[in-house]
Amino acid sequence: MQIVRSMKRIVVPILIAALLWFLMFSPWTAPHLNFWLAMTTSGLILAALSFRYSKELWHNLKSCFRWSDVPLGVAIGAALWGVFWLGDKVAVWMFPFADGEIGSIYAMRDGMSHLIIGLLLLLIVGPAEEIFWRGYVQEQIGRKSSPTTSLFVTTAIYALVHIWSLNFMLVVAAAVAGGVWGLLYRLYPKRLCALVISHAVWDAAVFVIFPI
Repeated sequence: MQIVRSMKRIVVPILIAALLWFLMFSPWTAPHLNFWLAMTTSGLILAALSFRYSKELWHNLKSCFRWSDVPLGVAIGAALWGVFWLGDKVAVWMFPFADGEIGSIYAMRDGMSHLIIGLLLLLIVGPAEEIFWRGYVQEQIGRKSSPTTSLFVTTAIYALVHIWSLNFMLVVAAAVAGGVWGLLYRLYPKRLCALVISHAVWDAAVFVIFPI
């Protein structure tokens, strides 16, 4: 019974995340939703689930923060932006469809203030995603298997929930970004706060401040 409850604490939040991503990205449901409102709501739901199922997560976040996490998080976000800038050039060169798929990702910004989008990404969406995927999912899976297994499993799930977009470049982008954050969490689990900051900074930079 304890094992079943323990597994539910991992499986149920992941299934909820998969459902939310389906609603946001699938061609059958996405046209009927405001993407940024849905993304913000999804982030809040996942963060709430993380804190609900992991009593120590909030304590870990408070205890792990140090002021050096701010410049470190900004540096990680900037470095990841550089990786994606280079990856964009390579992808467009290798795949004829890449430019159109990347353009469709940026088209999601249409119809809403870029300032509001940037603030949502910086203050809610980016932090909430990192708290859920690395702080909760990767941490919990790692307790049931190994940290390395957890890294690969979490990265795979994080990429696959984007598959409903039917956008190959978005799935690859999620795999790359998730893999980087997952590897850093695997190596430096006590720097979760820096990863939260880096995710927020990268989201705002790549979508609004310095779009690729």
